[in-house]
Amino acid sequence: MGDSYCPDCKKSTEVVFDHSAGDTVCFECGLVLEAHSIDETSEWRTFANESGDNDPVRVGGPSNPLLADGGLTTVISKPNGVQGDFLSSSLGRWQNRGANPDRSLIQAFKTMATMSDRLGLVATIKDRACEIYKKVEDLKSIRGRNQDAILAACLYIACRQEEKPRTVKEICSVANGATKKEIGRAKEYIVKQLELEMGKAIDMGTIHAGDFLRRFCSHLGMTNQAVKAAQEAVKMSEELDIRRSPISVAAAVIYMITQLSDDKKPLKDISLATGVAEGTIRNSYKDLYPYAMRLIPSSYAKEEDIRQLCSP
Repeated sequence: MGDSYCPDCKKSTEVVFDHSAGDTVCFECGLVLEAHSIDETSEWRTFANESGDNDPVRVGGPSNPLLADGGLTTVISKPNGVQGDFLSSSLGRWQNRGANPDRSLIQAFKTMATMSDRLGLVATIKDRACEIYKKVEDLKSIRGRNQDAILAACLYIACRQEEKPRTVKEICSVANGATKKEIGRAKEYIVKQLELEMGKAIDMGTIHAGDFLRRFCSHLGMTNQAVKAAQEAVKMSEELDIRRSPISVAAAVIYMITQLSDDKKPLKDISLATGVAEGTIRNSYKDLYPYAMRLIPSSYAKEEDIRQLCSP
């Protein structure tokens, strides 16, 4: 019940809500004050143990087209100590014992979501990785292989295809113990299997040094001016014939830029932030050093300062 003004009674009276018809009726004279009103409460009862009257839940979870039932099956939750939960506990055990063809997929997708969250990846990359895993799993060719390495490899491929690449070392840090070698082998195996299935080569995208630069600079706490100079230097390096991996070029450019700033970064810190060995950074810096005048923007450092860069 509530209060509302009735034009027939000419006063504020109590009203009754008829939920089946959507009418608001005056309690004293029976006049319909409002018809076909919209009920904004939940469409069903909630059976949560600690639910209140203001339950915000209106719909279930999103469907998952990668699962046989769309991911819309009913899951019996575990009891939380409230009396009378013996039945739900027993039903939950029987449900777990039942055959669920998507059980392994659901667990794999949960692991993939956890790995994506730890790397700060967007949902599109996570969804792409799940699609890749579903395709490989349907081929029934990954049985007996390292599951963590397979999941990590799917995530690596998804990052490449979505043009947000991550280094193998970054993927390895969230791969639940899988090594870089195992992830590399799994990646090659997955690509080979998918190419055989599709009958064509898989587009893995092109890796550029600039794809990693901003993230590396953030790990090192570099200033905005230094980051901008490093980005320009990396872009200019693409015009040169530097036969080094993009990650090594990015690390060498960062080393070169920081040597021209007041906040010089030790080679050890750059190696930890980029995952590139110190010797590799030195060799890449040696290849870039002859082009320092072309790479480093004049707005960042003077010509005489660039000439005083330490020789490799």
